[in-house]
Amino acid sequence: MSDMTAEAAENAFLPGGRRRHRKPRQNATGTGLRRALVVALAVPVVSAAVSGPSAFAAGKGSGATAKPDRPDPADQRMAKNLASRVLDQRLGSHVSGVVLDAASGKTLWGHNASTALMPASNAKLVTSTAALTVLGPDHRFTTKVVYGDGTLTLVGGGDRTLTTADLTELARTAVAGLKAAGLSSVKVAVDDSLFPAPTLATGWNDGYYPDTVAPVRALVVDGHGVQDTSVDAGQVFARQLAASGVAVTGDVTRATARTTDVPVAQHTSGPLSGIVRTMLKHSDNDIAETLLRMTALAAGHPATFEGGTEAVRHVLSTVYGVSLAHFELHDGSGLSRSDRIPAATLAQVLELPTRHQYAQTLAAVLDGLPVAGDADGTLGPDYGRFDDADSRCAVGKVRAKTGTLTGALALSGLTQGKDGRWKVFSFVENGATADPDATKDALDGLAATVNGCYA
Repeated sequence: MSDMTAEAAENAFLPGGRRRHRKPRQNATGTGLRRALVVALAVPVVSAAVSGPSAFAAGKGSGATAKPDRPDPADQRMAKNLASRVLDQRLGSHVSGVVLDAASGKTLWGHNASTALMPASNAKLVTSTAALTVLGPDHRFTTKVVYGDGTLTLVGGGDRTLTTADLTELARTAVAGLKAAGLSSVKVAVDDSLFPAPTLATGWNDGYYPDTVAPVRALVVDGHGVQDTSVDAGQVFARQLAASGVAVTGDVTRATARTTDVPVAQHTSGPLSGIVRTMLKHSDNDIAETLLRMTALAAGHPATFEGGTEAVRHVLSTVYGVSLAHFELHDGSGLSRSDRIPAATLAQVLELPTRHQYAQTLAAVLDGLPVAGDADGTLGPDYGRFDDADSRCAVGKVRAKTGTLTGALALSGLTQGKDGRWKVFSFVENGATADPDATKDALDGLAATVNGCYA
């Protein structure tokens, strides 16, 4: 028995090294996916129309996969190296890992792969997958301005990318209408009733607000990390109104827009696909929590932590057949220390967009993964990633989502081996006592091992 076979046999989370990661289903593309979502979530969704295969999916059915009765020597060498390197003292004793062949779905190596550990920001992978599936990659969020009884009300629509420039354009449009109606002064209110009052997720603490994550509201400008992002946005809007020649009387207040109020201006965000890319590349906690709530609403659930995580579970299990064994999610960002996701599940989720039928819907998940050594993202030099002797060879060759909490580090992504085949990997460690930078170096070394450059 080879080292690779022995490791897989000991640690495989399903017999035969395969993942029971989706239920057999017919018509899994196009209208089939739409029908599955409608049945599961009882809301209209954007169809996952079949597109041309992505670079990751291109090898499927192309003969690139080694025959199962003839183990690939490179895979055997990789598995042998991983079996040794996963025991690195820098990683501690609580480590979960798995490597899949993207083309065949075959498990190439696993170590405690079904053990559920704190995923940290790797939880954003499941949040992104659910949001793109339920809302659709082309979905846009709308911020409105309405007028009634001498008050302009800024109505939040869950756009976490709203900027001062956007509010300036809304103000100009609103001012033009006010002046045309002969009005020279107005009151300003904000309506963020789309989301319930902010709360702390299970596993969060008061110290998170507002620096690590702002209280989750439906209205925010420039990503400001303040306690009341809605009133803050209203104040910015009021200043833009004044700069455009309309006086604002009184303080900005919170109110609920009435059905009789007259629409005067609106702004739509960029597409969800771009927002997901930004969120993953920079591991933006605020975007993740906002997307969780918007996904909940679109799925017919309350815009709460509980409603959002229920939508995520429905999408993963019902639409894609991902196993939720040992899966526990309490937020959208992975800040919760009560979150638990096995490396096996994270790898399953990352393998989905490599499949032809899901490539268009979930492309932003892969596109948003930071690139090793790229300054634009959390795998860049500012974060000390892929900069030591073992992992430097993988710069530009690994795309992966990072995860960092006190006592928890994760790295899940894809890399193309020297044989041209794409491999999906996930490594999660909890409780390592080494210096966090040293532990990150060890994780980067595992990813470089999967790539094959660290042989």
